[in-house]
Amino acid sequence: MNPDLSIGLQFELAVRLTAGLVLGAIIGFERELHRQPAGFRTHSLVALGAALFTIVSAYAFVGDAVDPTRIAAQIVSGIGFIGAGTILQYRGSIRGLTTAASLWSVAAIGTAAGAGLILMAVVGTILILVVLAVLDRIEAFATRRLNLPPEGKNQPPKQQPDVDDGRSEDLLP
Repeated sequence: MNPDLSIGLQFELAVRLTAGLVLGAIIGFERELHRQPAGFRTHSLVALGAALFTIVSAYAFVGDAVDPTRIAAQIVSGIGFIGAGTILQYRGSIRGLTTAASLWSVAAIGTAAGAGLILMAVVGTILILVVLAVLDRIEAFATRRLNLPPEGKNQPPKQQPDVDDGRSEDLLP
């Protein structure tokens, strides 16, 4: 059963969707500038989708036996699946963790926008940008200053594994 939504409320919901899209796009643009696998469009769509799911959860399903938080809970696990697709192992190093985390965070931005918490969504966007842009520069500066090896180059050399003959240690003579 769909509730009757006034034109004013529908306009407010459209603003929430737009806020989710714009805030996700801002974060996505930063990722795009760094040539990450998930950029402008992906982050925009994740935030917009999360906002829309949140609005649908809050306004489309009404009644005493309805739990509007169930859809929001599924946003978290669903976006984890998408984020996992951005994580790659390449020559002993892991790439894409920050992109996966930013997608997860953008879903939270969209959820906040969809719930009408626009100020929290804006503050969250600013903080995510601080982490992605400012902390990246601080990390690069510290790496140069402390003469640390480049990312992925600080692993010990691989040792030859012991030959496994398939026998349990308990059965060895």
